[in-house]
Amino acid sequence: MLNPRVSLDQWRAFVAVVDHGGYAKAADELHKTQSSVSYAVHRVEDLLDVRLFERQGRRAVLTPGGQVLYQRAVSLLDRAGNLEHGAAEFGDNWEPELRLAVEIVFPTWVLLEALEQFGARFPQTRVQLYETVLGGMDEALLDRRVDLALTPFIPQGFAGDPLLPVRFIAAAHPDHPLHHLGRPVTLDDLKDHRHLVIRDSAQQRPRDSGSWIGTEQRWTVSHKATQIRAACMGLGFAWFPEQAIRKELDEGRLAPLPMREGAERHAQVYLVFTDPDAPPRAARAMADILQEHCDNRELESPS
Repeated sequence: MLNPRVSLDQWRAFVAVVDHGGYAKAADELHKTQSSVSYAVHRVEDLLDVRLFERQGRRAVLTPGGQVLYQRAVSLLDRAGNLEHGAAEFGDNWEPELRLAVEIVFPTWVLLEALEQFGARFPQTRVQLYETVLGGMDEALLDRRVDLALTPFIPQGFAGDPLLPVRFIAAAHPDHPLHHLGRPVTLDDLKDHRHLVIRDSAQQRPRDSGSWIGTEQRWTVSHKATQIRAACMGLGFAWFPEQAIRKELDEGRLAPLPMREGAERHAQVYLVFTDPDAPPRAARAMADILQEHCDNRELESPS
């Protein structure tokens, strides 16, 4: 690594002279004498063997090389400031990374809005987001791969705080045959039609999330967006978190099935810390943001 010849203070003096239009105002801004600011700028020129300013009439303006170095100096000072800010965040055992597992039933836009707020408060903290299904959440917690989880399934040995109730509804495209039986739909009726399910993200012991109905026709996909899109194309039915398909319901691309029984299912999403006795500060901060979002807003899907 090269040893820089120009110090940050010298670069700061140069930038201040440009930003404030002269040595006197730069000195006032930096709380230094005018001679010390002038000396710092001349040292930059001497050390780099470059002219930063040239005379145009009675004014000193940046040379082409000075313009390039000014832009780079501003960027350098910004990065140095960010480095110091990041070091302050990481003090007192602040973690440089948040590891978060989220079961896909949790509303995506609420998660992203919470992450946006977290990122604004802690811009230097990296986020590792794991979007899980069924047993994938258990593995993430049991293997200690995450600090915080949002899940309706709490593995043995863990505890959670209620965060958000989730209502599931059976739905399909309005032209799907199940909407045109002329009577309430039974569970036996479902067996004759394609069930769209999402694959368990567990690596060790995945569960078959669609086996309880007993349908022979079943498509298993990996992503919630694929499941919703397939249903909107009339390719099958599924139980969806109502918040996830609110837009599709409002636009008439999906409609709740007129089930005789089992039209709705309910779950509770919990906040679960991997280490509840000493949760990382980043995880605690994210949990507080999520709780505030879920407590203080109507969870309607954005248009």
